[in-house]
Amino acid sequence: MESPDNDTIHILHVEDNPADALYIEELLDDDRNFSYRVETVARLAGGLDYISRHRPDVILLDLSLPDSTGMQTFLAVKEEGPDIPVIIMSGLADEKLAVKAVSEGAQDYLVKGKVDTELLVRSIRHAIEREKLKVRLTEALNQIKILQGLLPICSHCKNIRDDKGFWHQVEEYVTRHSEAHFTHGICPACAEKYYSDFCSGNKKKQK
Repeated sequence: MESPDNDTIHILHVEDNPADALYIEELLDDDRNFSYRVETVARLAGGLDYISRHRPDVILLDLSLPDSTGMQTFLAVKEEGPDIPVIIMSGLADEKLAVKAVSEGAQDYLVKGKVDTELLVRSIRHAIEREKLKVRLTEALNQIKILQGLLPICSHCKNIRDDKGFWHQVEEYVTRHSEAHFTHGICPACAEKYYSDFCSGNKKKQK
């Protein structure tokens, strides 16, 4: 089922068996709340080419293709689209292969003969959300790593030099390289040092 709105999920289905490909579309069509468009290719080479030219939201992948079989099929797809969630659709209930695939980055491992509409749609939605979460976590960790390194800071004004040689106030630098934002106040020691008369007046009132 196709829809022009932004909620439509773009699926790449790498499957060489036309009957299996049609069956998957029939399952998806049974969920009237699931809006999708699907592109089906029969070979790994076609899938890799499609990924390089487009960016599907999720990939349904058969591991047994005319030009590739087994984990090498998955690894090739993941290398071409490292941030695209992949759900393996296998004709074999191979627990060891399933564990291996998930450990290598597959979002799910489904056995074709044991899939219904609810399971398939849920797996697709969860795969996309988990991949988005993984990307956000990776970006956050990269920002943390930036701030964990050695920062050139002026010993007098406390400005920080960036990797292009420009100097920035510490607040500006941290805000640019993380999701942190500053609120400004004054600590008790500085309040006493720079606003001693005001502080003394407050102390007298408190007495």
